[in-house]
Amino acid sequence: MTVGTKIQQTIASAEGVAANLKTFALDTDNKQAKQMYNQLAQNMDSIVQQLKNREQQVMSEEPQYKQQ
Repeated sequence: MTVGTKIQQTIASAEGVAANLKTFALDTDNKQAKQMYNQLAQNMDSIVQQLKNREQQVMSEEPQYKQQ
């Protein structure tokens, strides 16, 4: 498994976590919990973006990591 593939899998997992947190926020009536879930989802979205940036960097610097 290449570094690029591992990063892609991590991005997919992080996107899944963000989606779950957003669902939790929608499913609760507790304002504090809703705020916490939304903040955590925003944090995960930021992490996903950072990972995507790193993925692009790896792909451009290390052509052997590109998937065929």
